[in-house]
Amino acid sequence: MISTILVGTDGSEAAATAERYGVGLAAQLKARLLGISVVEDRLTRGLRDDGLGVSPPSLESLATYLGNRADAACRRLGESATAAAVEHECETVAGIADDRVVERGQQADLLVVGRDGQDAEFRTGLIGATANGIIRKTGKPTLVVPTGAPSTGPIVLAFDGSPGSRLGANLAVQLATRLAEPIHVFVDSKDKGRAIARFDDVRSLVGSLPVPVREISSTLGRPDVKIVDSAREVRAGLIVMGAFGRNRITDYFLGSNSAAVVRTSPIAVLLAR
Repeated sequence: MISTILVGTDGSEAAATAERYGVGLAAQLKARLLGISVVEDRLTRGLRDDGLGVSPPSLESLATYLGNRADAACRRLGESATAAAVEHECETVAGIADDRVVERGQQADLLVVGRDGQDAEFRTGLIGATANGIIRKTGKPTLVVPTGAPSTGPIVLAFDGSPGSRLGANLAVQLATRLAEPIHVFVDSKDKGRAIARFDDVRSLVGSLPVPVREISSTLGRPDVKIVDSAREVRAGLIVMGAFGRNRITDYFLGSNSAAVVRTSPIAVLLAR
């Protein structure tokens, strides 16, 4: 049961999309909303005299600016939550952003973060450093929201039979029931018999939902591309998948399909743990 949602915000455009998504989800689920905005230690403590004879700029003024910006991001989130009649609180803290969000996330059932962060325009395909750190370090389900992502629409469940995808199925059932959105179950397998077995498996997990459950299978192409393409085709508002696939190595590394979908999807991706 998702009763508390944590939204991490840095005030960026990507964070604004995540804020809207988190507030909307909290309103629909009748969940409590927590917000956090971090004054990044790596910025306020990184500019120091390094022996080259060049004086660093005033750290005090930089810290003040970053603190004011974090406070403003919290106010924006709070105003949005108030307008949606969502119970909320937001705090500004100092530290390493991904560590502080993960730490605060221990009090929540779901984390919501923007995928790209303030430096999105300078990236060449990878997700933002803070989002990357959060999804690798947290043990909580994490919703990664790209800039401009739709906040409503059907749910696409990517199922490969792994423990993570089973957790994803349980989350998808909760959300579909509460949001009254249909589920499209995506199974990828080069073997037809295995695909049939996986559909049988996932049917036992989704059970008799009060919303439509449709099945999509794929035997050609890369699974991550097919998942994103399928989500586009059905105008999905959410992709749900396990953080780790069937070939999980360690808790630190995401599954390759999960990482690729998060990196490329224009639709929010919920990584189940």
